[in-house]
Amino acid sequence: MATPASMIPRRLRLGSLTVRVIALSTLWALLTLVIIATVISTLFRQASERGFESLLSAHLFNLISTVSVTDDGWLQGAPNLGDLRFTIPRSGWYWSVEPISEGLRGSLRSISMIETVEAPSTAEVPFDREFQRRYVTVGLNGELLEVFESEFVLDNADRVGRFRVMGNRSELEEEIADFERQLYFYLALFGLGMIAINAIAIWVGLRPLSRVRRALAEIRSGNATRLDGRFPAEIAPLADETNALIESNRRIVERSRTQVGNLAHSLKTPLAVLLNEGSAMGGQKGSLIVGQATAMQSQVEHYLQRARVAAQRDSILFRTPVVATLERLVRVMSKLNRHLDISLDTPDEEIMFSGEKEDFEELVGNLLENATKWGKSVVSVSVGRMDAEEARGFVLTIEDDGPGIPDDQAKLAMKRGHRLDETKPGTGLGLSIVADLVKEYGGHFELGRSELGGLKAVIRLQRQHDERDD
Repeated sequence: MATPASMIPRRLRLGSLTVRVIALSTLWALLTLVIIATVISTLFRQASERGFESLLSAHLFNLISTVSVTDDGWLQGAPNLGDLRFTIPRSGWYWSVEPISEGLRGSLRSISMIETVEAPSTAEVPFDREFQRRYVTVGLNGELLEVFESEFVLDNADRVGRFRVMGNRSELEEEIADFERQLYFYLALFGLGMIAINAIAIWVGLRPLSRVRRALAEIRSGNATRLDGRFPAEIAPLADETNALIESNRRIVERSRTQVGNLAHSLKTPLAVLLNEGSAMGGQKGSLIVGQATAMQSQVEHYLQRARVAAQRDSILFRTPVVATLERLVRVMSKLNRHLDISLDTPDEEIMFSGEKEDFEELVGNLLENATKWGKSVVSVSVGRMDAEEARGFVLTIEDDGPGIPDDQAKLAMKRGHRLDETKPGTGLGLSIVADLVKEYGGHFELGRSELGGLKAVIRLQRQHDERDD
């Protein structure tokens, strides 16, 4: 069963280049949009507040210029500030003129100001050098009012009046808030589009890397021998170097195989001469020569095979289909052993062994030969993937219903040339060859008791890396 992490496509995992580039670009885009929104919002607020204050200041000077004092000391004037809001009751836009000096009587106020708006004392908000002050207070409807206030000498008698112009600060804040909402909405819309386009561009831009990965998978599976296809200028040198590396690896393997073959051929004749001379001599010395020559021949073949396996173990050139090979070997063994019921259990998908077909056939062939030799009526062969933690490997199990091997002798049976039962034909090399090959391929080989009653041989080997590993 696949784990949640294995179900995520490789390009969408946290460690992938695609996710990291998209995440960093998205983070930068979000940071940029936040900075832009903050700057625009701040600039708009400052401009709006300056315009609001300039309007109130202009209204104040306009009010001062339209008010005068009668000869008997009454305030007079009909200010028209050119804004209808001063004529709407409780609109939040008010003006007033009040007497400060003795001998100055009456007061003037806008139609909108149907009640008095309280002002803080001069102790709380003092006048500046120009006898003006600004403050914020609460209006008739609970709104915030921005107040511009000035004391001005109205005549030659130095009679002073207090002029106030009040603007609805809450309206300004609502306008700013409305602008900010629209700004954030359009920036968010723009940001989502920018992030989506950026992600698509990065995704498309990195697709050639996926093509390279698929091409390498084709090479590992044995379906191709080099990276073919057109790649961008940035990736083409990588493909060329990879092809050069593959070719170099192929030449090294071929050279090693040639050297191994040459060594085997050069030793073949001397060993054959020794065997023939020993057989011709007869007697005790002849038997000794034949025995030692045979041992030398066995050792040479063993270590030549180990050298060949070591040369190709990590190569990407050799891949063997496990299921197809098992089906063929089981068919052959079934025909040779018609008295046995040889069953095969395989997964639906093909599994690739990272090695040469001859080596895998030798592994399975030795184990099958051993099982059919000792099995009474049933031999079972099964193969499957390892669990999630060991997903890069597969397990091969061969069981029989023969006498089996005692647990204390299982390791002894895997030693070269050791036979537990001399009544059966054989050299005693089968299990040891399997053990050596499995070791060279970095696998694990163990013997145990089968539920069928006989021997159970279990091999764990590496398989070819495929898309399921991603």
